[in-house]
Amino acid sequence: MSDSHKSQQETGTPGVWDDSRSHNWIVLQDALERMLGPIGDAAIKALAPRQGETFLDVGCGCGRTSLALARAAGPDGSVRGADLSPSMLAAGRAEAAAERLGNVHFIEANAQTHDFGPARFDGLFSRFGVMFFDDPAAAFSNLAKTLKPGGRLAFACWRDRREVEWFEMPIRVASGHLPAPDLPGQGPGAFSLARPERIHSVLTAAGFSDIEATPLDLRTGGGDIDEVLSILKIGFVGEHIRQFPDRAEAAWEAIRRELAAYATPDGVFIGTGTWIVTARRA
Repeated sequence: MSDSHKSQQETGTPGVWDDSRSHNWIVLQDALERMLGPIGDAAIKALAPRQGETFLDVGCGCGRTSLALARAAGPDGSVRGADLSPSMLAAGRAEAAAERLGNVHFIEANAQTHDFGPARFDGLFSRFGVMFFDDPAAAFSNLAKTLKPGGRLAFACWRDRREVEWFEMPIRVASGHLPAPDLPGQGPGAFSLARPERIHSVLTAAGFSDIEATPLDLRTGGGDIDEVLSILKIGFVGEHIRQFPDRAEAAWEAIRRELAAYATPDGVFIGTGTWIVTARRA
C-alpha cells in the first residue's frame, strides 16, 4: 500500500491485512497527500510517463498516484492499481469515477505473487509500496515479467530512518519517556530498501538493469499540529508508542510541544529522506 507507514504484519500476504484498519488511511488521505504527494510526484517525473502507455501502480492505496498516472497516460493509455485493501481500492474507484477517468482500474492483489500477465506494461510504479515483500527478489522478478522488454521501473522508498525527520524526530522526543525502537534490518518493513547496495542487489537479481537510486530531500506537510499527530499515530511512530500504553500520553504531549518548532504560517513542515529509484527490465 502506498501509504508507507504500514507494518510487515499489515502488508505481507493477502488475508493478513485487517481491512478495518483502512478507515484511518482513507479519512487521512488528504493529509497523507500533503506529506507524501511531493515525493510521489518526483517518482512519477522519474518514470516519465507518456501518452498512450500502460502502467502498473504497486501498492496503490487509495489510488491518488494511479489517477496521476492515468492523467499522464491519456485516454489511449491505461493504468492498473494493485493493493491488498478492498476499502482503499473502493476509495480509488470512487475518485476515478468522480473524475471520469475511464482508463484506470483497480485490483485486489498481492504484487509478490499475482500474475499480471507477461510483457503487459510499459512501466511499473510505486510510492512506498515495495518495501514490505517477504521475498523482495522474488517479488521484483514477478513484477519484471509483466514489463515489456526495456520497460521502466520507478519507485520511492525511505532512506535510513535516521535520515527521515518525520520518523526520527518524534522517536527521539518520545525516547525521553519510553525506550527507542531498534534500528530495522533488512526484513520486510518501511526501511527494508534503505541502503542503495540492497536496492541494487535485489533489482539485479530480479532482472533489472540501468539501476539508479537518487536521494531526494524535501520538507513536506502543510497541515497543523493536530494533523501531523494524526498521521504519526497511524504509522511507524504510533505502532512503537502503542507498545507502552502507560507512557503513551506523555510521549505524545512531548511530541506535540516539539512540533511547535516546525510550524510556519503555511503549516507544519518536516524533513523527509527518500530514494527515487529507476531501472529497466534487462
